[in-house]
Amino acid sequence: MSVLKKLVGQTAIYGLSSIVGRLLNFLLVPLYTSIFTLSEYGVLSVLMTLVAFAMVVLTYGLETSFFHFANKESDSKNVFSTAFISLLGTTLLFLLIVIPQINQISAFLHIADKPGLLKYLVWILAFDVLSSLPFAKLRLDNKPWRFAFIRVVNITANIGLNLFFFLLCPYLIKESYAGDFIHSIYDPNAGITYIFIAYLVSSLFTLLLLLPEIFRIRLSFDFTLWKKMISYSFPLLIGGLAYVTNEMVDRVLLEYLLPKDTATAQVGIYSACYKIAIFMTLFIQAFRYGAEPFFFAQAQKEEAKEQYAQVMRYFIAFTGFIFLGVNVYIDIIKEFIRNEAYHEGLKIVPILLFANLLLGVYYNLSVWYKVTEKTSYGAYLSVFGALITIGFNLALIPSMSYMGSAWATLFCYSSMCLASYFLSRKHYPIPYDYKRIFIYLFTTLFLYFVWIVLHDDYFILSTLLCVVYMFIVMILEKRKKSINFKH
Repeated sequence: MSVLKKLVGQTAIYGLSSIVGRLLNFLLVPLYTSIFTLSEYGVLSVLMTLVAFAMVVLTYGLETSFFHFANKESDSKNVFSTAFISLLGTTLLFLLIVIPQINQISAFLHIADKPGLLKYLVWILAFDVLSSLPFAKLRLDNKPWRFAFIRVVNITANIGLNLFFFLLCPYLIKESYAGDFIHSIYDPNAGITYIFIAYLVSSLFTLLLLLPEIFRIRLSFDFTLWKKMISYSFPLLIGGLAYVTNEMVDRVLLEYLLPKDTATAQVGIYSACYKIAIFMTLFIQAFRYGAEPFFFAQAQKEEAKEQYAQVMRYFIAFTGFIFLGVNVYIDIIKEFIRNEAYHEGLKIVPILLFANLLLGVYYNLSVWYKVTEKTSYGAYLSVFGALITIGFNLALIPSMSYMGSAWATLFCYSSMCLASYFLSRKHYPIPYDYKRIFIYLFTTLFLYFVWIVLHDDYFILSTLLCVVYMFIVMILEKRKKSINFKH
């Protein structure tokens, strides 16, 4: 239990940085949706989709490979050094290839009138890729507080620059307080360009803060180890691309499958309302930060499978509460999206919340192929999910618009969960508490449907349902501990 408490504690710290950061980012949604048109927000969403794909390609699974070999090899410093030099080399190659082609790529992406956007994106990617492994090292070394500090500094810088460009500068100019400096750096027509400038500065600042993690180790390159790491990580690259396809390709397909006069606006609505799922995704992200090194560290212990099963049970209990809480308080949360034109998309929120809950379940299930070095199965499962995502989006978007994308996401993650579960039963069976898992999922869905039928305008029922759910979980967990103690 002490090991699980450590996981919970570290997840809480990682979660602190994620929650603070992502919530602060979420607070930018009212700002963006009040400043930008639906189409401008759609352009931003499409560009961030490209960033997500590029990050997967440029890190090519080395983060997870680093965790695996750092726990397996006797010299973890050599593992870090080899992996970092590999990322440094491929990042420099990326810059050498892309920078000379900036104008041509901008024209292809229909942003030829703003070539500066792509320049910022390229350097943001470079800095973030080089930061990924030092962040992973902090997790491996059990330094969640330093990890959280740097993350929070990154987000604070990003938020601060957004507020500076989108609130302070316009105010100073409007009130005639702006001096030559403000006029020299601020262009009222730059629009979303300042979002990427903020990302660029915060990414650079983050890399500078992580330099001690890099320079603390004597850099050397072990070619034999590198080949083993690449062999392990290549399926993760394929899986990562498929994962980003599952997460992001719906924006691209909405852009190209819907009528041109409405497509970008529909992408904007979908992306803004998708942000509400942040309350689920930020916990899952925090959980992944703490769980991945935990899973590898426990893999060789006798009680590993029992601990994995216990983690799954707690995970579902907590994410069930998030699903219920967000949905029953949606009338408050939606006020963060100031422009009511976006509110028509709120009906996707329950679907996406449950889909992301299942994605978290899939992360738990994925432990079997990571600790058994069968990462090729991770690639197969992710490609399987990507095919489902693309297929259902192609089938549903023309008639259902972004609702079709939401359902496609749910079908994708539920299918991946089932497939991974049945494969795990064959290769690495884990004694999950199926009865308790079913009870938690059934309870949260049942209480949500009660809210749909009976909810009031004063959130009394919303609060009562959340309390009932927590009470049921506490009673069942207390009973579980009592049974285990008797045994």
